[in-house]
Amino acid sequence: MKKNNKIFLSLILSIFFLFTSLIQNVYAEDIYVNAISSIALDCDSKLVLYEKNAYTPIEIASTTKIITCLVAIKCGDLNKKIVVSEKAASIRGSEIGLKVGEEITLKELLYGLMLRSGNDAAIAIAEGVSGSVDEFLKLMNEYALEIGLLNSNFESPHGLDSSNHYSTAYDLAMVTAKAKEIKLFNDIVSSKDIDAKEYGFNRSYHNINKILYLLPNATGVKTGFTGKAGKCLVTSVKIQNREVIIITLNCTPRWKETEKISKYIEKNYEYKKVISKDDTLESLNIKNGASSVQIASKGDIIIPVKKDENIEIKIKKPLYEIIAPVQLGEKLGRVDIYSNNKLLFTQALVAKNSVAKKNVFRQKLDEIVNFIIPSK
Repeated sequence: MKKNNKIFLSLILSIFFLFTSLIQNVYAEDIYVNAISSIALDCDSKLVLYEKNAYTPIEIASTTKIITCLVAIKCGDLNKKIVVSEKAASIRGSEIGLKVGEEITLKELLYGLMLRSGNDAAIAIAEGVSGSVDEFLKLMNEYALEIGLLNSNFESPHGLDSSNHYSTAYDLAMVTAKAKEIKLFNDIVSSKDIDAKEYGFNRSYHNINKILYLLPNATGVKTGFTGKAGKCLVTSVKIQNREVIIITLNCTPRWKETEKISKYIEKNYEYKKVISKDDTLESLNIKNGASSVQIASKGDIIIPVKKDENIEIKIKKPLYEIIAPVQLGEKLGRVDIYSNNKLLFTQALVAKNSVAKKNVFRQKLDEIVNFIIPSK
């Protein structure tokens, strides 16, 4: 990505997030979390259910490996055998025991990265996908910008302390929600034990993430610890059959505080289907169109709402004149959902049907009719 393109994209994203920052965070203030920074984010709607210093840049330790894993899945060949370098085999900190010259698939390295927090796996992945760590870091930072991580910068694929390596709880939650869209990522981070023979791997792996054993509704994701970052934890949990991302950074009692947040959300929120997919929400007239167009949501809108709050739905029609033709699925207007008169959620609406342009004869006929009998 060229520098000018990156600057332009950053400006566009800044404007977007300035707008979305007006959307209400739906959490309440009646919970205390013993962490420097923390957040709970609904995975689908991206609504913030709780936050504490969630937009402040902070050290994130090995939770960095979430984006390392995501970029590797996106850009790498999972079946490629990577030759372990001296640099990878000699990295300090947690490791999976890679040896110089060993050949190991990218897929196995991802399991070692996420289950054992292998720093050697992180280096091997970076070199195997991009040829060098520096080139892989370019991918990480460019991809971070593409998906809207505006307060993050990555100087390594493993997250060991360095002067300009940071993110925020909010950015980490957003990248985790993105990663959770991928089946392989979910398979990896939810695994407790991986048998080498069953998977055709060089090694077997036991997941060091205790949250999978402590919380029955936990489905991942990643631990982290360094001297500067303290104890960190990124967790995904199932609540009312929906997924919530919970993050605690620089949090000594990370297991306990994660459980506290999970129970708080279970107790105080309920998921409501406020709009069903394909329900007609409005019918719009189309200039020179053979018919009107119906608009709807492209999917069910299910959002977490505090149990003592009511919601209001407002359909916003386009302010501009719509001219035929209109294509099926074309974005037309939006739906705004409010809670206590504050904007909670907004989403574009789409055309349920295509509208063809009238032929010239029909257009002229309509002009004559409208001249004789003006529309009100």
